[in-house]
Amino acid sequence: MWNHIRRTSGIPVARVGLLVGLVLGLVGCNYTFQAGAGLPSHVRTIAIVPFENETSRFELTQEVYEILLSELPQQFGVRTGSEEYADAIVRGSIRNYSVAAPSYRASADGRGAEVLERQVSITVQIEIIDRENNMILWDNSSLSVRGEYAEATEVEEDGRQLAINRLVQNVVDGIQSNW
Repeated sequence: MWNHIRRTSGIPVARVGLLVGLVLGLVGCNYTFQAGAGLPSHVRTIAIVPFENETSRFELTQEVYEILLSELPQQFGVRTGSEEYADAIVRGSIRNYSVAAPSYRASADGRGAEVLERQVSITVQIEIIDRENNMILWDNSSLSVRGEYAEATEVEEDGRQLAINRLVQNVVDGIQSNW
């Protein structure tokens, strides 16, 4: 036999639970979480200075500059500006560039090794300076990134581009974790 559930008041139990949950949720939400605050609010323009290059790979200066120039303003919602008028300045130097072969196997004829994968490594020193407060917002004196590429199907430029993209992501992550 079916028993019917009777309400003891005019308000259904589910609505009361929802109302209590909503009130408790609103009361407990005085704290708001902002994932990755990025740059301080007064920084509206950023100047990216071409990095000094201590390597023999002269194209690195331009490649690093171009990707920082296109990605950092977009990531933080700021505009680019000249070094003398920007609210923040990004500058640094490219300290090291190398290509290694971390993945290889014995060749089919047994006379050496066959490289399967190569790895581009780039190490930079970078700092981001708040001009208004004359302080360093973020810096890393030995930021090292790697970009892998398959020896058979890709070229060194592919690995270098991957490494530079990882460099930018590390800078963005570093700035966001600093606040």
